[in-house]
Amino acid sequence: MKKILIANRGEIAVRIIRACRDLGIKSVAVYSECDRAARHVRMADEAYPIGPNPPSESYLRIDKILAVAKACGADGVHPGYGFLAENEDFSAACRDAGITFIGPSPEVITQMGSKTAARQAAMAVGAPVVPGTEDALGAEVSDEEITRLAKTIGYPLMVKAVAGGGGKGMRVVYTEAELSSAIRAARSEAGASFGDSAIFLERRIGAARHIEVQLLGDNYGTVVPFAERECSLQRRHQKVIEETPSKVVSPELRARMTTAAANVARSVGYTGAGTVEFLLDHDGSFYFLEMNTRLQVEHPITEAVSGIDLVQWQIRIARGEKLTIDPAALLKPNGHAIECRIIAEDPDAGFMPSPGRISSLRVPSGPGIRDDGGTESGADVPIYYDPMISKLIAWGEDRSQAIARMRRALEEYEVVGIKTSVPFFRWMLAQPDFESANFDTTYLDKLLKERSGEPFFPPSEADETVAAIAAALFTELKGTGTQAAGGATGSTVAARPSAWRARARAEGLRA
Repeated sequence: MKKILIANRGEIAVRIIRACRDLGIKSVAVYSECDRAARHVRMADEAYPIGPNPPSESYLRIDKILAVAKACGADGVHPGYGFLAENEDFSAACRDAGITFIGPSPEVITQMGSKTAARQAAMAVGAPVVPGTEDALGAEVSDEEITRLAKTIGYPLMVKAVAGGGGKGMRVVYTEAELSSAIRAARSEAGASFGDSAIFLERRIGAARHIEVQLLGDNYGTVVPFAERECSLQRRHQKVIEETPSKVVSPELRARMTTAAANVARSVGYTGAGTVEFLLDHDGSFYFLEMNTRLQVEHPITEAVSGIDLVQWQIRIARGEKLTIDPAALLKPNGHAIECRIIAEDPDAGFMPSPGRISSLRVPSGPGIRDDGGTESGADVPIYYDPMISKLIAWGEDRSQAIARMRRALEEYEVVGIKTSVPFFRWMLAQPDFESANFDTTYLDKLLKERSGEPFFPPSEADETVAAIAAALFTELKGTGTQAAGGATGSTVAARPSAWRARARAEGLRA
């Protein structure tokens, strides 16, 4: 494999380009109109346009991406995550075109992309699953039939989309009276997000933790699992902070969970990087949830404690290499790692996206800190795509040191021009329950609901001083009739000593 096209953008495209360089492989970027000057475009060896900004006209266009791959002579395609990463049609189209898809086969993507089919695969190898319906419930299944099935499962329960992920098409139902509206909402969201409105029911496991197992599988039947990742800190079913290893998983429990995960992957002939996700109950029982047939956003923390480059191994497996990693070593993580997803969003406005131009960006560095970023000062965060700026990773010899380093890195992280999740993470890492790892998948939503409402972006003393200077200057200008931009009446602002003093103080505060 001499040239790889990256069917993605942003920080994951940058990450893959770096892996290609380390392996001596040329990289090819594709870009929409608004990404013409993006970082991944400038870093790649070659770059080609694929259409307008909406993903449906660019990054989701299989025909356009494969046309570029053929034209530039790429012999491999890496999908990253998101967009076409778990699209069986894309994997099949690459195979039909004689181009290596860096990921599992389309048959495996189809099987494990269906949560009901994945549950059946897990049950076939004896992995425990959450009680629920075994088959997909399409539009032809009536609400009355679903209500009957719900009674056999018991409340509370989850209505979940068969396809996709990311918390979309998912609703919690506490009583029978809530079921019909939850079915409609889940089906509507699933259909809009994944093109498949089928759902299934699953018992809700209260106060559970979300634990996942990273896997690599080669083309010769070898599957190796890594030590678990803790992904319980979630907001509306979406991961916010991840860490490895989990403080509540013992070596014995790790052995059982990783064995179950490997058995599931091996049974379907899994190749490449994938992740099996579990719910861990308070009594130590764990249940299979689903399998992600792609690289995960949180893969860097596994790399930090294992010393294994997962992206490189994706490529090496795709080009036919055998896994040579010692499985026993992977179950003994070196130290502890934490990841925060730095996102262009406004925590004070319900975490709404905050697109715009980044006028200044300074990322932290120093011992144990890694920042996987895809943007830079002067770049725009467009409205069309996931607003993730970077993944910030802190490694320490133990969890306490990793937390301390992450706190320091978050204090050093500076973004000017847009709102980001950085202040939220500073607040989150200061919570006593985080430090003691006393949380589950419901913890963060409850904490945010109970929060008194004080802003994540409290006005600083410097901000208040600058505002006072501006107000005083405006009052003075109004009194003299002088125009701030230098108008027809009076002298210019810069000509008067009071204006110079105000400007000097403001510049000093900014410094």
